[in-house]
Amino acid sequence: MTVDPMLSSYSDLLFQGTLVVYLLAMAFYAVEYVSARAPGAAEAEQVAEQVAEPAAVAASGGSAGTGTADLGAVSAENADVPPPGNAAREPKARRSRASTFGRMAVSLSVLGVLLHVGSIALRGLAAERWPLGNMYEYTSAVCFAAMVAWLVLLQRSGGRTRGVRRLGVFVLAPVVTLMVLAGTVLYAQAAPVVPALQSYWLVIHVTTVTLATGLFIVPGIASILYLMKRSGRPAGFAAKLPAQETLDRLAYRTTVVAFPMYTFAVICGAIWAEAAWGRFWGWDPKETVAFIAWVVYAAYLHARATAGWRHVGAAWINIVGLAVVIFNLFFVNMVIAGLHSYAGLG
Repeated sequence: MTVDPMLSSYSDLLFQGTLVVYLLAMAFYAVEYVSARAPGAAEAEQVAEQVAEPAAVAASGGSAGTGTADLGAVSAENADVPPPGNAAREPKARRSRASTFGRMAVSLSVLGVLLHVGSIALRGLAAERWPLGNMYEYTSAVCFAAMVAWLVLLQRSGGRTRGVRRLGVFVLAPVVTLMVLAGTVLYAQAAPVVPALQSYWLVIHVTTVTLATGLFIVPGIASILYLMKRSGRPAGFAAKLPAQETLDRLAYRTTVVAFPMYTFAVICGAIWAEAAWGRFWGWDPKETVAFIAWVVYAAYLHARATAGWRHVGAAWINIVGLAVVIFNLFFVNMVIAGLHSYAGLG
């Protein structure tokens, strides 16, 4: 089995291009989030201006034909009338600019995903194998799965697209961090895999666990933001987040998709272990932590159907699940020695 250095070089270039595009997308998502107004903020300002204006007139003694009785004329209907001139157009212009940056961020996300899949495909063609043979390739594929999950969620959000889109900066932040780690600390040259990985189970088991891990990133982030939104702290930050119900629903629906995939991956791993090592389960460190993650996510889904746990309690369990998955991704692979320690650093 040979390695094509030209295809490998092109794969690396596409990976670097993907990282740059993701960074730009994250910056544009951040601009949209910072520029966006909290729900109801513009209307509150308009009401305050309508109430403050007659109050100021009354404080100065009023004008001819204007008495204190005019203060009662500011009803709720009048308060909803936007102030004239540029004051009415400014919030709309600001929202328009924020929306423009958001749409640009989504376009960059799509472009990044296309470059990303090209990088992964060329890596596989260069090494003439399935491109999930080491930590660099695995981490890259996890980020790809997370981005695809994010774009699918965004597309399915329907009329709530603008509010949900503000979450892009929080999804891109861990993805970009993992991409930087993959391209530096975890990078490995394209090469044939060790004999233990030369099996069709690599395609089935490692692919499904990679996709599930990538999907788990999105609900984990959504649950963290849900708790921040619910607590209202920090106030200015939490006010711009989507509604609590939206964040909770995003976390649950994504986990419902990822959990069966993860379950299938664990079962396939046990079958592969029996074929390779003569036993279905040996409590290897990675097997053990993978099982713990499975139990945590099963507990999350159970909590979502249990009164008293379905919101805050379930969100905390979901965050613990994400922490266990990240721990399994890095610490178990890179620090703890075990039968799964073959995908070392290059």
